[in-house]
Amino acid sequence: MKCAVILAGGKGTRMKSDMPKVMCEVLFEPMLYYVIKAVKEAGCEDICVVTGYKHEIVEAYLPEGIEAAYQNPQLGTGHAVMCARDFVERHSGDDILILNGDGPLMDAATINAAYDYHCKNANSITLVSAIVEDTNGIGHVKRDETGKLLCIVEHKDADEEEKKINESNAGTYWFKGNDLLYALDHITNNNAQNEYYLTDSLAILLGQGKNAGAYVCENTESVLGANDRKQLNILNNIMRRNINDMHMLSGVDIPCTDGVMIGDAVTIGKGTTILPNTIIRGNTEIGENCVIGPNSYIKDSKIGNGVELNNTQITDSEIKDGADCGPFVRIRANSVVGEHVHIGNFVEIKNSTLGEGTKCAHLTYVGDSDVGKNVNFGCGTVTVNYDGKNKHRCKIGNGAFIGCNTNLVAPVEIGDLAFTAAGSTITDDVPGGALSVARAKQVNKEGWVEKKKPYKNMD
Repeated sequence: MKCAVILAGGKGTRMKSDMPKVMCEVLFEPMLYYVIKAVKEAGCEDICVVTGYKHEIVEAYLPEGIEAAYQNPQLGTGHAVMCARDFVERHSGDDILILNGDGPLMDAATINAAYDYHCKNANSITLVSAIVEDTNGIGHVKRDETGKLLCIVEHKDADEEEKKINESNAGTYWFKGNDLLYALDHITNNNAQNEYYLTDSLAILLGQGKNAGAYVCENTESVLGANDRKQLNILNNIMRRNINDMHMLSGVDIPCTDGVMIGDAVTIGKGTTILPNTIIRGNTEIGENCVIGPNSYIKDSKIGNGVELNNTQITDSEIKDGADCGPFVRIRANSVVGEHVHIGNFVEIKNSTLGEGTKCAHLTYVGDSDVGKNVNFGCGTVTVNYDGKNKHRCKIGNGAFIGCNTNLVAPVEIGDLAFTAAGSTITDDVPGGALSVARAKQVNKEGWVEKKKPYKNMD
């Protein structure tokens, strides 16, 4: 059985954040999200997350079924695993993965490749390493002249020669459970920082004649972490590229990736085009043969097939097949835009359902409304849904025609095929097939301008 311990107790001082380090986000999700996902995809059945700084935030975030262990005070990585000792003891006969919660690029393929190496060589400990150009701050993997592992030297404890070693410890390990327990019992804090280093377990187990190895990962990006916002930006860019590449290889057209940000959980159908400066996040599903963007934002929404969205913001809503929106459209939460609906420029829809074929071409607000099929909204229509205390709904029947600059003062119902005259303020229900005129009678006063002289420069 495979299980995992994720180290997530760090404060991340250089992030200059009030949140725990692992909760800093990469493409709209905490770094910890990606680590948990990779561990699950690698087949680890039980997971323990070691928390520390503001532990209650991390613990509240953890999915159901993942346990937590609290590290306080924080005395190093070895001490962090000691705080999860109960979990390790329950899995003493298993293979235990230990990795950092701030490494969002670590993937299941790398984890399992290291596990295969671990099993094939019957190792008590297998660490993941990478060859790097910048050796500053790394844990240096030290070997003898034959290439055999000797130990891991933390950069702050390394001498000048050791600092030149460019094989870096990635902070990811596979242990045999019983051997991990033995190592934890023998790790000391005899170092410059007076901390308990998990890396010391390598020398401890080698000293007992145990097998040890280092799996040098092919994808060096998978071992990257972030200690400050600049490094976090690098992780964001890599993750953005990886996700965009995945969609393009699956048949999504992204002709220019400038400003295109797609969240990890988003699904997009083949033949869809994503144009620049488009952000798609959360649990969003987009169908096939759509055109999304430019300059659009979609969160937690379902978009059907053949939809066109231009300069459109959509949250927590559904846009059905063949609809088009934009430019400058906002679809707010709990809205459903039906098939082949047209929503034009400067229109806002909120908590409303628009039936198939309805047209809302420009400068209109539809809020808290149930709109039937093939309704036409004239320019400047407003559903007046708020009385200062409560929200009320409008109901508009199939085929209704709402004239320009109509105010529908909710609660009000417009019947099937009913008309409202332009400029009307509708406060009462309109029967189906009726014309409703609710405006003052026009009065023309002949000679009024000559008599009143209201304009400048009139004698």
